[in-house]
Amino acid sequence: MDDAIIARIGERIRKAQVIGLAAHKRPDGDAVGALLGLGAALRAAGKTTRMLLSDGVPSNFRHLPGASEVVRKNHTPVDLTIVLDCADLPRSGDVFQDHTIDINIDHHITNTNFAQLNLVDPGAVATCEMLTRVIPMWGLTITSEAAACLLSGILADTIGFRTPNTNAATLRMAADLIDLGANMAELYHRALIGRTFEGSRYWGEGLRKLEHHDKIVWTSLTMADRKASNYHGNDDADLVNMVSAINGAEIAIVFVEQQDELIKVSWRAQPGWDVSEIAAKYGGGGHPAAAGAMIQGTLEQVMESVLKSTRKITQDTGMVDGQGRNI
Repeated sequence: MDDAIIARIGERIRKAQVIGLAAHKRPDGDAVGALLGLGAALRAAGKTTRMLLSDGVPSNFRHLPGASEVVRKNHTPVDLTIVLDCADLPRSGDVFQDHTIDINIDHHITNTNFAQLNLVDPGAVATCEMLTRVIPMWGLTITSEAAACLLSGILADTIGFRTPNTNAATLRMAADLIDLGANMAELYHRALIGRTFEGSRYWGEGLRKLEHHDKIVWTSLTMADRKASNYHGNDDADLVNMVSAINGAEIAIVFVEQQDELIKVSWRAQPGWDVSEIAAKYGGGGHPAAAGAMIQGTLEQVMESVLKSTRKITQDTGMVDGQGRNI
């Protein structure tokens, strides 16, 4: 990370009193953890925070400290705006409306550097990892509440320390957060293991439609599946991570039908494949091993197009090294 940018962000934070924080639409654990973790550190320093998520906090992260304070829109003036874990401004859901975005802190390789100050580290396993490193550099304290939120984000984005970019430094950082008061066992269960009855039924709808061809495994979830399962989210309930664990699957894809002929597509890839490039072609983004996009069209149209594009990279090799570079 750029030390000069870190210092400039720290100065902006010191001068601000009311700070607006936001993360991306359909937030995952890293987005929620970054938002709440930085928010807790700022409040411990006497700052006032406005924490924003256009889709609210997912049910499996509502136990985290500060989750009840998150709102969907900002209606009050702020001195400073910070967008976290968000590769481009539209993904923030326009929660700041006409406000300039002052600071962007993210780890996605597809980040567009949309803020006045952009702190982007594609080598980080999570935005929460970045914050764990820089919060003390800004003269802020990682309280026990902040530690719980930051560890949740790291757990979620590494799928419990299972992604290829997890290293010894990641584990040492997790240990430091545990020393600061984070309860690893509880946070791990909440972020990665626990499932609602409705979410489990929803998984069942997707699992019965699993398909496999060559190196790719995929499935789909329709709005009818959601209704039949009484599942109230608009995501895949993390089914894509389970599908990606199937032996022989180099790339896993889950298609989730939304309203207005929109399809949410999630890719997961084994080491050596770069699915972020495919997602970027459809206006999405992410990492070589995990990416997503929201695509206009019917479920059938989007599945046909995406599967064709994904098969092309497997046929053209499309492999990358550990830094996301083509090999």
